[in-house]
Amino acid sequence: MKEGRVQKVKDNRRSARRTPAKIAIRRNDHRTLPKKADQPQNAAELDFINLSKKAKEGADVRGHRPLSKGQSPGPTNRPPPPPVSGGGYKPRPTKPPVRGAKKEKIVYPDEGGCLHAHEELGALCPTGCELRTSLLKQDRTVKSAIRDVNGKVNVLAQSTNNIYKYASVLKSSVNVRNDINTGNQDIANEFNRELEEHYVYIKENVEMNIATNIRVLRQVLDNLKSKLQKMESAMSLQVENCRTPCVTGCNIPVVSGKECEDIFRKGGEKSEMYLIKPDDFFRPYKVYCDMTTQNGGWTLIQNRQDGSVGFGRTWDGYRSGFGNIARDGGKKICDMPGEFWLGNDKISQLTNLGPTEALFEIEDWDGNKVTAQYNGFTVQNEANKYQISLSGYKGTAGNALMEGASQLKGENRTMTIHNGMYFSTYDRDNDGWLTTDPNKQCSKEDGGGWWYNRCHAANPNGRYYWGGHYTWDMAKHGTDDGVVWMNWKGSWYSLKTMSIKIRPYFST
Repeated sequence: MKEGRVQKVKDNRRSARRTPAKIAIRRNDHRTLPKKADQPQNAAELDFINLSKKAKEGADVRGHRPLSKGQSPGPTNRPPPPPVSGGGYKPRPTKPPVRGAKKEKIVYPDEGGCLHAHEELGALCPTGCELRTSLLKQDRTVKSAIRDVNGKVNVLAQSTNNIYKYASVLKSSVNVRNDINTGNQDIANEFNRELEEHYVYIKENVEMNIATNIRVLRQVLDNLKSKLQKMESAMSLQVENCRTPCVTGCNIPVVSGKECEDIFRKGGEKSEMYLIKPDDFFRPYKVYCDMTTQNGGWTLIQNRQDGSVGFGRTWDGYRSGFGNIARDGGKKICDMPGEFWLGNDKISQLTNLGPTEALFEIEDWDGNKVTAQYNGFTVQNEANKYQISLSGYKGTAGNALMEGASQLKGENRTMTIHNGMYFSTYDRDNDGWLTTDPNKQCSKEDGGGWWYNRCHAANPNGRYYWGGHYTWDMAKHGTDDGVVWMNWKGSWYSLKTMSIKIRPYFST
């Protein structure tokens, strides 16, 4: 198609440069091949043939068309036709150039839309058939490209949605974090304000009252020195007393009985050491009898007064008893009780003779005294782990053994009740503290053997601290391991004296 257009344009350009006569000759040239060689086709061919004959014969080339003077110029002479033998025409003679004449150059525009700007150049745009063919050829490629683009657009849209969702989640997370940061900032600001207030308070109280603080510290140091001196004197006394083995250097009364109440009924009215024999099948043993308190008849089973005896003993030690029952007070009789534990076997034997009551006598370091009395007191045998039973409290110390520590509430208070508990020592753990850690034992942490729960409201067999008040850093395990009766003085006050006495109970 393109070659046809180019040929047509070339023909148009050639035809524009020809004269009418020449065009006629050329048109006749295309028709020189008649269907029958010996018969002319039309009048023009006949004229041309006749004219050629006359030229050969030397006739007038104007023929039968005479020229009148003054009318029009004569016709242009036609060139002779090519010879039948196939020879060509002679070339057209070249005209001499005219001096001073310039050939005008035709300039054709480069752009003209679907048509060239000049008519001689013809049409520029392709035909509809060409466009259809071209479009059909590109249709598959375009559709495939469109499908590919659609798929990518869908993927891009999905990715965009995912990014939008992720951005939304990030935005929510950022908002939450901003809220948290705001809350943290508020807390930090509040903490800074509190620190500033404490700083101002400390600065005012330390810098302005430093002289007062120094005086208080001096008083504390003086008290500590006084306590140390008392401890040194007590230790010196104990060292002096223990230079030789402890022996009974006093006479024992002749009167005896099953227990102190029986001795009192038999005439033993002085408070001193006696021999008792609760069971005829067992040997007699020494006890201290209090014949003055509440009409007497009390058997002393435990006594704490100066810290001379350590109560952190084994199970066997508490079973048989330890310490000094009594000593000579200067009258050749053992009328001064020492520090001791009578022994669980003996206590169990005495409380099972019949109904028994118990009396706890307690004194602080200022000379104040209180009591806790139970009209029911029983200790089982070793097979039952010396289980304790109490009832009928009265007194001024507070019912620590049956009700627990009055400072505590709920389950914490229940865990300090001693009634119904088994006896425990550091080598025989029977307390109510259920744990797999062997170091978590009440007896080990609280310094002695006792009917511990988890752990105590009263600790008569704890460590002895001089002066009363003590702190956790003074304790071996950081616990309240002193001679404690919480319902009276709390956990961190170790009492000066404490004793436990029993006698038969007679209901009135």
